[in-house]
Amino acid sequence: MDSNKDEADRCLDLADQCIRDSKFEDAEKFARKAMKLYPTKRVEEILARVSMLSKQNKKSDPEPEVRKRQTTTNKENSQPHVNVEYSKEQYDYVKRIKKCKDYYEILGVTKEATDSEIKKAYKKLALQLHPDKNKAPGAAESFKAIGNAVAVLTDPEKRKQYDLYGSDEDRMQSAHSRSTHTHYNYSRGFETDFTAEELFNMFFGGGFPQQEFYMRRTGGRWMRQTPDSQPQHAHREQTNGYTAFLQMLPVLLLIVLTMMSSFFISDPLYSLHSNAKYSVERTTQDLKVPYYVKENFPSEYQGSLRRLEISVEEEYMINLRSTCYKERTYKDSMAWKARNFGDAELFQRAKNMDTPSCRKLQEIHA
Repeated sequence: MDSNKDEADRCLDLADQCIRDSKFEDAEKFARKAMKLYPTKRVEEILARVSMLSKQNKKSDPEPEVRKRQTTTNKENSQPHVNVEYSKEQYDYVKRIKKCKDYYEILGVTKEATDSEIKKAYKKLALQLHPDKNKAPGAAESFKAIGNAVAVLTDPEKRKQYDLYGSDEDRMQSAHSRSTHTHYNYSRGFETDFTAEELFNMFFGGGFPQQEFYMRRTGGRWMRQTPDSQPQHAHREQTNGYTAFLQMLPVLLLIVLTMMSSFFISDPLYSLHSNAKYSVERTTQDLKVPYYVKENFPSEYQGSLRRLEISVEEEYMINLRSTCYKERTYKDSMAWKARNFGDAELFQRAKNMDTPSCRKLQEIHA
């Protein structure tokens, strides 16, 4: 019974091909043969489809006799597709590919297979499924399937994504196939950059008159290149490098100027706060403001000491006024909050709050 079923499936595939070629009589013959071998619902659907298409063809054809003569002439001048012979082994290859659920099964390798094992499996199948050699129905589709498989599984990034998300899609596609009798969708969102024929030539190195060969980019994408195109490619890379340098030139100049400016900017002459660099304390003559200088200040500074002390006092007064403003603002906000909430204790604390910077300002202006 299994052999009858396989032969029936082969007849139905031939019937489908005849329907696509508008050869409805041949399609009906193959469908009726499949009905005798292994009757299924699919056989009934194809027979009904052939009958309907035949009637539509007769109604829409204004010159049936002329069309019949043309068809006869075409049959005499060219060999019909249904008469093309192929071996059972070739058809078995196509049939096996159609039943596969994922790329690993298509190539007949495990999920742990290396790149060399995957490429070796592809080469073996490609020689059996190439359309120039295998004329079985579905051979072209199967040839594309193994091309997609090898392109995805030899690309590290695509293979990683396929391993992560392939299983769920396989189950969804398998359920859909059982319900609608459609073939497995071999692309499944993983598109290749080249056709199946180009992939074949990548592995077998033939078919291109200009002796093209392929290199693989760092990102995993295939790049077609010829010996004539190598100088152009090198020139293009050189031009791109020069353009990138020009784009980066302003940034480089800015970095260099910043580094150079750091050599010309000297340290301040003094500091209002003591630290390791400014450790020697001095006091201005007028306001008695303390400030700090370096140890080598007496020998290094040759300017006017009076002008320097005026700068120290001005900076000191600016800082004092800023601090006094902050102290008064905080005191007023606390008093407003106390009045707003009726908190007598908080109001008293705000009233008694000390403002040392403001007090120093008053002492200086007194």
